[in-house]
Amino acid sequence: MSNTISRKDFLVRAGSALAVSAIGFPSIILPQNNEKLGVALVGLGYYSTNILAPGLQQTEHCELRGIVTGSPEKIPVWQEKYGIPDASVYNYETMHEIANNDDIDVVYIVLPNNMHAEYSIIGANAGKHVWCEKPMAMNVEECRAMIDATEKNGVQLTIGYRMQHEPNTQTIIKYGEEETYGRITAIRSGGGFRANHEPDNWRAVKEMGGGALYDMGVYPINAARYSSGMEPVAVRAKQWSVREDIYSDCDEYTDFDLEFPNGLTMEGKCSFGNGMNYLDIDCSDGWYRLRPFLSYSGVRGATSDGTILAPDPGHQQARQMDNDALAIKNGTNPTAPGEEGLRDVRIVQAIMDSSRLDGQWMQL
Repeated sequence: MSNTISRKDFLVRAGSALAVSAIGFPSIILPQNNEKLGVALVGLGYYSTNILAPGLQQTEHCELRGIVTGSPEKIPVWQEKYGIPDASVYNYETMHEIANNDDIDVVYIVLPNNMHAEYSIIGANAGKHVWCEKPMAMNVEECRAMIDATEKNGVQLTIGYRMQHEPNTQTIIKYGEEETYGRITAIRSGGGFRANHEPDNWRAVKEMGGGALYDMGVYPINAARYSSGMEPVAVRAKQWSVREDIYSDCDEYTDFDLEFPNGLTMEGKCSFGNGMNYLDIDCSDGWYRLRPFLSYSGVRGATSDGTILAPDPGHQQARQMDNDALAIKNGTNPTAPGEEGLRDVRIVQAIMDSSRLDGQWMQL
């Protein structure tokens, strides 16, 4: 009997090893595989076109090998630019056929929020590892269905929390873990921009996962969790719109407070009406901050003792995708697994519930 395994079998075993280790059994040590993983981008909007596809050209462990799109006119442009063969081009109705394509190992879901669960599950059922943009899904039930599908099929599910791969963000996470400036006493974070979405843009349509909270609020929510290393126990919030002609169907603004087990509080804001981009952390022996904290580049910071956190020149998404590819190849836990996305979506739902109840504290 041959001791060698095919590339496809190796990757399935890598995903299975992760699933086994995640439920408490010993991790299976797998050999390093030096071949790049093939990635198919599902949805060819701005983020795929301008950020992810160029980022994949800079990665060491993965490469763009396929596309899934509902816009036929985009196909020849992408094929010419990236050399994608006809056999690796799919639409949303034929995406399940990707199961027969051994050149594709990962599907990256870059669709409106209300489509994340459906197409992540299609990808998992096709035996492909799944990378999904944030927020993970519309609600906790969808998140659980995504996790169940990937576990059943022995593949990884990773959420595209690029900030957790960014060097200055990793530094402030370490500050919190090591209490470099003492115990964290307060966190303030806000993410937003002045938007003018058209009525048919999904970011302005509630049932598609539109609104400032879904689009921008996940950044400060996730920041509060990764900077403190704790899970919040309660939340209260207020959502509203000023420009009702644009955001009558969803929130233009959301303000929220998170409460943590040790009395730590976090003040969060997100907006489609104002620009904001900060993460400020007060500690018993000083402070540190990132401003901006969520930009695609130029994340920088400072501390109370004069330390300057200079911007990293690297491509955030290329680093994210390489790290996530290595997790698949090595059969190790990814930085941001599905459970990470589920926790944020649970908070998002509680924020919306609190706002409907006039800012009542909601237990998490």
